[in-house]
Amino acid sequence: MTGIRRSPDQVADAAAFFDGSRLTLARQLAGLRKSELAAQVGKSATAVAAWESGAKRPAPATVAELALGLSVAPGFFAVRPDDVAALSMAPHFRSLRSTTQVARDQAFAYGQLAVDIAQSLERHAEFPDCDVPAWPVAADGGAAGSGAAGGGAEDGPEEAARKVREQWALGTGPLGHLIRLAEHHGILVVFSPPQAATVDAYSFDSRLRPVIVLNPIKRDYYRQRFDVAHELGHLIMHGDAEPGGRVVEEQANRFAAELLMPATQIREQLPAAMNSRAWIGLARLKEQWGVSMQALLYRARRLGRLSDVSYRNAMTTISARGWRRDEPGLINTIEQPSLLPRAVELLAEAGVGEQPLVEQCRVPAELFRTVTARTPGSTLPGMLPFSDDRAHAGSGRGGSGHAGGDGGHDDLGGSGGIHSGGIRSGGGQPGSGKVVSLLAHRQATGVGWQL
Repeated sequence: MTGIRRSPDQVADAAAFFDGSRLTLARQLAGLRKSELAAQVGKSATAVAAWESGAKRPAPATVAELALGLSVAPGFFAVRPDDVAALSMAPHFRSLRSTTQVARDQAFAYGQLAVDIAQSLERHAEFPDCDVPAWPVAADGGAAGSGAAGGGAEDGPEEAARKVREQWALGTGPLGHLIRLAEHHGILVVFSPPQAATVDAYSFDSRLRPVIVLNPIKRDYYRQRFDVAHELGHLIMHGDAEPGGRVVEEQANRFAAELLMPATQIREQLPAAMNSRAWIGLARLKEQWGVSMQALLYRARRLGRLSDVSYRNAMTTISARGWRRDEPGLINTIEQPSLLPRAVELLAEAGVGEQPLVEQCRVPAELFRTVTARTPGSTLPGMLPFSDDRAHAGSGRGGSGHAGGDGGHDDLGGSGGIHSGGIRSGGGQPGSGKVVSLLAHRQATGVGWQL
């Protein structure tokens, strides 16, 4: 594709340091099967499988053809410091039946690419340490093990949620910015690209950094918060569980409900019968706790406040009023990730623009922008639009904020933000010039990790 640099030296270098797992990643990102990629480059599917497994290495001319067919620079195939695929656990998708294997592979590859980009940016900015507790819950609802981590036979997911509140010192009241909370504890949160919108929110653990990937077209603040809590439940409870099963998905829902709406605090506030006054009460609770009315009804039934009949009738009313996917609510702006966007902004302020970062990450520019965006499809001022397919943009990023953001930024500061790791500046290239401390940057400008 035009704009992707493929000099003979770059191709030769990529062939010399060719990593088959990077070819697998690029193929899955493109949504191709081995046979489809083989047809594109005029080779056999057996040859593609051999390249991906490392049994054989493609010739430089073939590397150039693979790069062209997969819309990446040849350097994408070069070995990286860490094999993200080998270090990542199986992702938790909501339903294995509603999406194809190719779509799931594409989504998982995107999540791995996000980890790869984060690892690259961490060379210049220090991110929060990972502080995600492990509380395994077996598929029967009880604790998967005994000792320090484990819960009762009936309330494993609820106990896990209570332990998270305790360990993270969250108190018992409504939670604030949930994405900010996850990032503060070292979880990478990103939006998937529009072409992966058929796959709902998903998560996976990695020995590098746990990841939550949010759906780019679900723009409901209240439902998004439940999605984040649901995926957090998977990361905490289901490290060794088989993904996609009905039981583990129900457990993640129970975890999210207890995390967002602790039983001891909300039980008596929930309606015991449905009437006009109950609906007004639900609307008020929705805003207080930052959850949908459907989640509140689910909670009311789970806690025994509403009978099954009353719950079903209430959900029928929800459907009749068109609220299944579009509930009325006061907040119409979704929560936004900030870990990667703010790192890129601070690097821009230190004189390191987009081009050297993209070249260092060795990824297509449009995917770099998607991974580092605050909102789906958003870009920083001065950046090329998402639809531009060039792998190396010529202009750097602006430093103030993303288009489409809500401007609702709070300074986390301290160890929870991007700090003390240096930003290297000088000549606009990472790795050259003097180190600019982000802590010193914050003290001098009053700008720390802004969300």
